[in-house]
Amino acid sequence: MSVWVSGFRPFFLGAAVYAPLSLVLWLAARNTGSPAYAAGGLWHGHELLFGFAAALVCAILLTALPSWTGAAEIRGAPLAVLAALWLAGRVAMNAVEWLPRGLVVAVDSALLLLLPALLFSTIRNARQRLFWWTLPPLAAFAAANVVFHVWNPYWGLQLGVHALAFLFTLYGGLFIPAFTRRYLLPRGERCGAILMPLEYATAAAMVAFAAADLLRAPPALMISAALVAAAVHSVRFARWRGWRTGGEPMLWPLHLGYAWLIAGLLLRAAAELTPRVPREAWVHAFTLGAYGMLKIGLMPRVALRHTGRALRVPPAMIAAFFMVLGGALVRLAYSVYDLGEWALAASVLLWGAAFVVYLALYAPMLVQPSLPRQ
Repeated sequence: MSVWVSGFRPFFLGAAVYAPLSLVLWLAARNTGSPAYAAGGLWHGHELLFGFAAALVCAILLTALPSWTGAAEIRGAPLAVLAALWLAGRVAMNAVEWLPRGLVVAVDSALLLLLPALLFSTIRNARQRLFWWTLPPLAAFAAANVVFHVWNPYWGLQLGVHALAFLFTLYGGLFIPAFTRRYLLPRGERCGAILMPLEYATAAAMVAFAAADLLRAPPALMISAALVAAAVHSVRFARWRGWRTGGEPMLWPLHLGYAWLIAGLLLRAAAELTPRVPREAWVHAFTLGAYGMLKIGLMPRVALRHTGRALRVPPAMIAAFFMVLGGALVRLAYSVYDLGEWALAASVLLWGAAFVVYLALYAPMLVQPSLPRQ
């Protein structure tokens, strides 16, 4: 079957189906008092991180790393096993009320614990040492899921968000300038290349920010860590000249997603200065805004390029980009301004509907054979 020839195919399908489904299930349970999702925000946070986002982590790493390193791509039966492990985790988390706790932990943790070991063979011969930076945050992401289940779910979610933010920083810093450079150079414009001292500074800033947040650093230290991280990312972001890509729908959502990350860091600093900004506001800015925008912008590009199709975005997909943006903005407004449940429902519908649009447009490409490369 064509769906098993590359990692992006089954995991993009799974993520695009599960994003709206999990949000609707959570919203319905929240408004009906259903005991099926009694964990409330914990279940919601877990499934967005270790369900939806984990599927996209698998899709990108299983597809991009072999392409960049020249290693063999995982496909066929091994890929089907990985997808089955992800699906089994989602079934277990949705049936947590009726399954033994140990079984839920084992089933839900299996994929992320296995993934770093599988990717080690892909990365070990890579000439670009940046790819080695994938393994520590990926291991932390897997550990965060285990921590959620067996120790402290709140700390597990926080560690998971920071591990995902580091992966976002790493791969955003590879994808975004590379794609932007291809767009700008033929137009006689420049885009900053990878500058290793800046990459080291970005990584160090993200680690310091994560440590301050996870360890509940004093306000002055937390503000400093968040502002330094925002400043480093702003320098990196400015070098890519994203404002010159406004006419290219394959690019501006990626730059907008990165801008959301900077906004999230500023919100984390603001949370220490005023009670008006809740501590979790930066989490929603990152997960729904930064991660959501980057992935909804990247998923069409990967599907088109890797199935041999022209890189053109239809109007419906552009509308989906704005749905994700609108959903993230409304969710942030709900947190900061204490809006009613209508705002939460609007955020869910906007953000989830964007992935329904993606499915309608791209699911056929993901399950059909690729076209010959032009």
